[in-house]
Amino acid sequence: MEKVLLRMRLSQQDAHYGGDLVDGAKALALFGDAATELLIRHDGDEGLFRAYDKVDFLAPLYAGDFIEIEAEITHVGNTSRKMHFKCYKVISQRKDISASAADVLKKRVLTTEATGTCIVPKERQRG
Repeated sequence: MEKVLLRMRLSQQDAHYGGDLVDGAKALALFGDAATELLIRHDGDEGLFRAYDKVDFLAPLYAGDFIEIEAEITHVGNTSRKMHFKCYKVISQRKDISASAADVLKKRVLTTEATGTCIVPKERQRG
């Protein structure tokens, strides 16, 4: 099945709470971006995100962290596309050392995982 990978650094603008904590909704917004890319690659159309079946927030994210978003289509129906999403922290900011310190993590940390369904109407499918 189709897969995509997005990698980015979370900025100070992503911090939503005290201590530079990033709102979990940021990961969901990035899952939406990954879903859009998957649908374009698969169907030639952005489609619509219908629903999340499951969302698990497993570890915090902070401004300055680098993350990877993995997304894949796990099932293709007539118009539906089931997807699986994961967000991993790969570099962690280290403000306890200095304002610009960071560590590359030896093992990625799974911070958010979700499954959901997108819809691409038949008349828009060009895949």
